Parts: sequence; C-alpha cells; structure tokens
Amino acid sequence: MELPGVGRYTSAAVASIAFGEPVAVVDGNVKRVIDRIANRKGALAAPIAEEQYWDIASQLLDRQSPGDFNQAMMELGALVCLPAQPLCHACPVADLCGARGPTEKAERPARRKAQLHYALARKNGSILLRQRNKQSSLMPGMWELPEIEEASKLSKLPLLKLRHAITTTDYTVFVHAGNNRKRQTDKWVPLRSVYRLPLTGLTRKIIRGLGNA
Repeated sequence: MELPGVGRYTSAAVASIAFGEPVAVVDGNVKRVIDRIANRKGALAAPIAEEQYWDIASQLLDRQSPGDFNQAMMELGALVCLPAQPLCHACPVADLCGARGPTEKAERPARRKAQLHYALARKNGSILLRQRNKQSSLMPGMWELPEIEEASKLSKLPLLKLRHAITTTDYTVFVHAGNNRKRQTDKWVPLRSVYRLPLTGLTRKIIRGLGNA
C-alpha cells in the first residue's frame, strides 16, 4: 500500500491470491453479494459504511483458501449476482440469500461540473511533471502536470481542451503553455521514458492528446 496508486483493494487481492494471506477483498461485485445476503437490495435500505463491508467480508472469508474465496466472491457478483437480472437459479449459495431478484436503483446524485487548468513546460525533449503529496487521499505520490491555480489571469488560448470524469464530477480540462520554473516537487522527464513513472490517468490522457506518446 506504500506504492503510488496501490490501495486497499489491490493490496488485499495480491496478499490473498498471490501469497495466501487471510485478508478479504471488497469491490462493487462483492458489495452486491453482501447486500443480497443481508437482505439489503432496496434503494431505501439503510446504507452500510465502507468499513462494514470489509468487516463482513472478513467474517465470511475462508481463511484456509483466501485467494480462491476472494476470486469466487468477485466472480459470483460479476457473473451470477447481477444487479438487474441475477441468475438466482444458478447461484451456488442461493439458500443463504435474503433478497433475490433485481436490485432497486438508488437515485443518483447530480454530477458536478468543474474546470482544471494545467501547465505544459517543455525543454530538450522533456516535460515538467509534479509529484502529488504522498499523504494525499487521492492518487498519493503519482505524477502529473503542474496545476495552474490562478487560471483567471490566463490570456492565451490553451494548447489542448479535453473532458475527464472522476467519481461524481465531470471536468473540463485546459492545458496551457507553461514556463520552465521548477519547484522542489517537480522533475524534468524525457518523453521517451515518461510512462515509466506512475502517472495519473488524466496526465496520460493529456500526453496522448498532445501527440507526445
């Protein structure tokens, strides 16, 4: 989990599947299986906190074969315990299920709109990248273009405009020509080796959009 971009799900999957450590894995498919077992398929059912899903999955875990169990739970949710048309007749644990049938869809919150502005500085075949804070809750330690905080002062047209979605927000992203001023968290990276760094998904999209891949 200390590696940039690796979170609880990935580390638990590697630990259990590759090394046989008795740790549970929770993804969207596993959550749906847990919801149905606990008879929580209705949109108005009381929500389960994220940590509770992990606790329940840990209680269900077969500690003798954690890797097989975790893969089975994920496959069960992905192939059998489907949201709209679950294959209850083919479910190997149907007798444990407390809520068969389609899951009622909860009303989704309206997506937010926002803008992001980034600076693209180039020098001798390299671009300037900035490392995110390693204590950040979102993509810690990953590399991206420097963000422009005072975008209202920009006068020139952007080099690139694209759209990017993260969780509940739709972003319009603008990339502007930047200067060569380098901060402590910045690094000049040759384009030929840029993908060796753990880049954010948006940064990869920007580089491809600029034709620098």
